[in-house]
Amino acid sequence: MGGILIVDDAAFMRMMIKDILTKNGYNVSGEAENGAVAVNSYNELKPDLVIMDITMPELDGIEAVRRIKSTDPSARIIMCSAMGQQAMVIDAIQAGARDFIVKPFQPERVIEAVKKALN
Repeated sequence: MGGILIVDDAAFMRMMIKDILTKNGYNVSGEAENGAVAVNSYNELKPDLVIMDITMPELDGIEAVRRIKSTDPSARIIMCSAMGQQAMVIDAIQAGARDFIVKPFQPERVIEAVKKALN
């Protein structure tokens, strides 16, 4: 099916990312508010890319990355982190994430990360 799956527990964050992506011609195929929903949505939608927040209720982004990568080793995932989450970013990269973007987002940086991940 393709497209991009956006995962963040804050609706306004999902909206902000979706806005940046759609303005740049990308298709957002789904949204999820936590890691558990993200894993199910991934299996259902088979997106080209996932943009995943690190800190979320129920199932955090790092564990969600591990679960997605265990079912699809070729999954492309970019992590979103707040300032000061460097240790978590390292965990996420080790779990299989390809890149990370830091909040507050700069649209250019988001698009750069997306282009890089999709190539």
